[in-house]
Amino acid sequence: MSELPAPGIFAAPITASPAPGLRSGTDSAGLLVSQARIAISYAWRHGRWPNLAAAPRFTEMVQMRKLFDRSVRQTMLMDKVAAKRIAGSALGPEWIVPTLWLGTALPASLPFALPAMLKARHGCNQYRPICSVPGPAELARLRRTARRWQRAPYGGWLDEWAYREVPRGLLAEPLLGGALPLPIDYKIYVFGGVATHVQVHLDRGGRHRWVLHDRDWRPLVEGPDRPARPASLAAMLNAAEVLGRGFAFVRTDFYEVGGRPYFGEYCLYPGSGFDPFAADWIDLELGSLWHAALAGGMGCSPSSTAPMM
Repeated sequence: MSELPAPGIFAAPITASPAPGLRSGTDSAGLLVSQARIAISYAWRHGRWPNLAAAPRFTEMVQMRKLFDRSVRQTMLMDKVAAKRIAGSALGPEWIVPTLWLGTALPASLPFALPAMLKARHGCNQYRPICSVPGPAELARLRRTARRWQRAPYGGWLDEWAYREVPRGLLAEPLLGGALPLPIDYKIYVFGGVATHVQVHLDRGGRHRWVLHDRDWRPLVEGPDRPARPASLAAMLNAAEVLGRGFAFVRTDFYEVGGRPYFGEYCLYPGSGFDPFAADWIDLELGSLWHAALAGGMGCSPSSTAPMM
């Protein structure tokens, strides 16, 4: 990373009011520590200090959400069990991948049918596909991994506070498609209830990479990967808008298997705001969409007085 200027604008003064639609959920000392940690991480990943006074970029707005937004709904959305219930209620049970098993300790004999996907209830990128009955050594490694996932709340070092109160646990689902490789992941950005962009994640179990499209399936930056338009794109966009009502921004993730769409999960902190986009203008464009949604009054939970930016 090239030399950075002094971090004079990395954080708004902690005595100032948060941006509209936000509120502080921590004390001033804790907020200052979080701001400093976020600023250093952001500068390391982006090569510049974050502007948290104005937050013109999407990645800076993600940091603002971490620091100031304490809507009670966030923890429910980060709980993979609760999220499936919420999405199923809104979209219908046919959108939901069935749950084969829930627990906190993986038994010595797997209590669910294979092939399956084992994942942590309370975290992100904590999953293992299981395609066949594991041998003793492999099962022991799997059980150690499952215990490690549950040793601490997820997201603390990233300041992704909403994971903190999610009950720690495990769940198993049928492996979509019945075999590897993992299905393509369609991550839909929704601002003010409007689905605007689709981020397509390819080869998640190997050379993981992604391509960002607008809703009409035009890539924002041309590259070597040209994933085919999914047959169920229109249905996924409509579903994302149903799930995104009442939020200034939320990302909703889907899979398609045999032309049929499935809900994956909600995301409040894409890339924790630390993953750069292919071009800075994309970061600014998505940031402007988030600000416009907030200015239009989006982001308040209908069931809570807590803001949801």
